[in-house]
Amino acid sequence: MNEILFWGRNKFPILFKNKPEEIIKPIQFKFENENENVKQIKQIFSGYSSVVFLFENGKAIKYSNEENDSNPKPSKMPIKNIQKVSVGHFIETILTIEGNLFAKGYYINSKNPKEFTNISSLIEDTNDRIIEDFVSGDSAIYLLTSNQNAYGIGFNEYAKLGVDPKKLPKSEEPILMMKNVSKIFSGTSSISVFLLNSNQELFGCGYNYDYQLGLGKSRRATTIDKLTQIQNIPKGKIIDIQCGFYHSIMLIENENENPKRKLYSCGYYRYNGLGQDKGYTYEFTEIKSSLFENDYILEISVGFIETLILTSNSKLIEFGDNNWGQLGDDNNKYRLIPIQVEHSELKFNEDISNYHISCGYHKSFIYYSPSFSNLEEDLIKLFERKEFCDISFKTKNGEIIEAHKLILKYRLKDENQNEKLQEIISKKSIKESNQIFEMIYSNRIINPKLYSEIKEIINSNEKIEETMKRIYLNEIENENEKDFIIERKEKQYKFPKLILIMRSELYRGMFLSVTDDTSNKVTDYSELSNKSFQIFEYWIYSNQIKDGIKITQEIINEIQIGIDYFQLNQTNPNLFDLLIKKFNNQNPKKKEKEERKKKQKQKEKEEKEKREQEKREQEKREQEKREQEIQKQKEQEEKEKEEKEEQEIQKQKEREILKRKQKKCSIF
Repeated sequence: MNEILFWGRNKFPILFKNKPEEIIKPIQFKFENENENVKQIKQIFSGYSSVVFLFENGKAIKYSNEENDSNPKPSKMPIKNIQKVSVGHFIETILTIEGNLFAKGYYINSKNPKEFTNISSLIEDTNDRIIEDFVSGDSAIYLLTSNQNAYGIGFNEYAKLGVDPKKLPKSEEPILMMKNVSKIFSGTSSISVFLLNSNQELFGCGYNYDYQLGLGKSRRATTIDKLTQIQNIPKGKIIDIQCGFYHSIMLIENENENPKRKLYSCGYYRYNGLGQDKGYTYEFTEIKSSLFENDYILEISVGFIETLILTSNSKLIEFGDNNWGQLGDDNNKYRLIPIQVEHSELKFNEDISNYHISCGYHKSFIYYSPSFSNLEEDLIKLFERKEFCDISFKTKNGEIIEAHKLILKYRLKDENQNEKLQEIISKKSIKESNQIFEMIYSNRIINPKLYSEIKEIINSNEKIEETMKRIYLNEIENENEKDFIIERKEKQYKFPKLILIMRSELYRGMFLSVTDDTSNKVTDYSELSNKSFQIFEYWIYSNQIKDGIKITQEIINEIQIGIDYFQLNQTNPNLFDLLIKKFNNQNPKKKEKEERKKKQKQKEKEEKEKREQEKREQEKREQEKREQEIQKQKEQEEKEKEEKEEQEIQKQKEREILKRKQKKCSIF
């Protein structure tokens, strides 16, 4: 069942019948068609007057309506195998799994604005037509090809395509903006764009009258008509940049700082989309808040003048415009500084990294969509390390690529596919071949074109967790393939060495240091109970906790020690977090007590922030009052000075008149 929460403007389109136009706190969204409620959501994109829901099966539906239409009109998007979708001002864009980009709109095809055009086929270089990613701007699209080239297409207002708009008002064909690009950043409300190269150098062009590009005070201009390097970028790796109409928000990661990830903003403070108590911010400046302390920012999303943030501690934080309730804090007051959104509907029933946020034009969403797991990461790492390989393939240039029979046995549809795989690899370069194996091992779509070539020979519809469960169940029956024994007091546990190598740094190190292949047994000294060890066994294969196991505090304590002992790779999901969640579900009273304690702590923190904010506002009012009094005094002084000068002028006139009269009298 889908988990989707919405708040904000319930118009353009109307998502809820019989609900007000302003929805000022999070509410559950359900599709009218029950079949759609059980499909897994992959992405939600909220545009100016449309909202698109993209499902994991590559299909999408769009809600859109005109101003006078009182009912939403959900319709299926006409293209299949969708990987990513966007609905911006006057442009709709779809990227397929195969790497083809389709778009429609007046600025894309003025002759047939309602028909989708294959943008990929319009790129002049036929070897550069595989699209890896795209970003929508206001009436423009920016595309990134598999060759790391960035193109722009659409309306060139304010030179957002990197060309003087007097020379090129719009382009209905992709124009090359920059080579060697790793990421593109913009937004459907933005008339600016940022391009990041492989050296982490950032360039921008477009509208900069409100300092949206962060070029500094001296570079204010409505039009930056060529890509210009952004200087004074904070140290660290640029994770994301989200662009609104008046401002830009940057997420930077620096391993040597605490917190590791920090937010920065630049632009104009209107409705305080900057998250800072300033008028203009000329360069990217840190947004400071106690809400970010000892926390890790997972995602950011920016709408027109509103910003949404999701953290690893399950905090949903917002600031900026709130005219339609898009901040979800039960009122319409815009927020000068970041606030936490709390509501009874806002519950995270799964790992927080599986939740995603989407901030659109006065609309906000949070939804559940599972991210890549550490199983996928571990499988790719297993392939990249080239350790304990037992099968090889030859590329078109004769290079040898090594792999693992056990993984291929379960990831390919059957063992006969090895020959077909060799046939495909024999026509590819070493780089392409490595990408193919990474996609087989992880089921990620790294290169859409190559994925389309191997899709028929792999179990493409099976999640990695399901593959690993099959290995677990099949290996129970097939004892011959279990080539390693972990001996415990109660019983012996048999594993394929490859699984232990992949999931535990303890056993990987052990196998790498042993040169004798006959060493296939070890005694476990972890002192875990049998039940705790069984939890480890199932999790190593599946990333899950087996149903029917009663979780106790003693087991949790043992697992915590065991994670360190076995040196397990912990990212998503975290075994310890899964145990805590299951324990809380099995002990609801204790969970309620912890939640009450957490809420009380959060309430105290909010009250403190509220007091600090009120203090700042009071100081600001007092400062304004002082400035007004000073100004009033200055005006009074100026007035008195003017009156005095007027009096002097008048006296001077009277003296001159008197002087003339006296002169006349002396004549007579």
